[in-house]
Amino acid sequence: MTLALLFPGQGAQSPGFLHQLPQHDAVRATLDEASAALGLDVLSLDGAEALRSTVAVQIGLTVAGVAMARALAHEGLVPQFSAGLSVGAYAAAVSCEALAFGDALRMVRKRAELMERAWPSGYGLTAVAGLSETQVETLAKTCAREPGERVYVANVNAPRQIVVAGADAALEAFGARALVAGAHKVQRLAVSVPSHCELLADAAETLTTWARDIPFQTPRGVYVDNRGGRPLYSADAIRADLATNMRYTVRWYDALTVMIESGASVLVEAPPGQVLTDIARGQYPEVAALAASNLPLERLVAIIRRRLGEDA
Repeated sequence: MTLALLFPGQGAQSPGFLHQLPQHDAVRATLDEASAALGLDVLSLDGAEALRSTVAVQIGLTVAGVAMARALAHEGLVPQFSAGLSVGAYAAAVSCEALAFGDALRMVRKRAELMERAWPSGYGLTAVAGLSETQVETLAKTCAREPGERVYVANVNAPRQIVVAGADAALEAFGARALVAGAHKVQRLAVSVPSHCELLADAAETLTTWARDIPFQTPRGVYVDNRGGRPLYSADAIRADLATNMRYTVRWYDALTVMIESGASVLVEAPPGQVLTDIARGQYPEVAALAASNLPLERLVAIIRRRLGEDA
């Protein structure tokens, strides 16, 4: 039985989340390394005003994820599986040593800049609970036949937990129709770009070219991708996944299922938030799922060790 580290995507952030990371040598070293690599104080990126920037959010999430992974590794807890939702995939790639931290930060900054430049305002994501992917796609096609911009399936987080991307007005209209169609809840997410759809095709192509010379390595352990929800074993495959994942649907439920079916018995979600933890608990209640942001590091480490020991 094994450990999996899960890294959340944009929308999980909250003001002060970097300041709330554990007081640990590995965390402090990670913050210092990030600041040096980017030429700025990364602790300036988690204020309420700073978090209006897609660039600040995506860099901050990457730093938080890597900091937690390193703190756990310092305590002897190295994951056999690493997976991240959307930008969380970059921290996952660092976690399994497929990508150097400094290179990940530079690539994330470029990614976020391209996304923000492509759609600086008026777009985003909405979460829909209670409808299947097929129902959401059918509803989106119905809406597309009417005047106005269309919406796209961006994330399949669980069988009935779908995220759609598009323009503000289109998302509002779609949300109203989704509720009429039987959705339990419709919620606009704290994301200001239309992630994981063809609206970002040009940005993904630019990032692919830009990242061509960034060194990647064969992963240690298993890296599970966003686009197909499957393990990737080569450096080139992971590079392609990271460079293009902004334009393809995130199939998080598939990724989660692959890890659990492959033996992951303890799932730990890196800060901030607990969305991935809640999904895992809801879909696979027999598996231990823990949100690192909700526990002191010492207690988290003790629980992980105990769970792994019980399952061994």
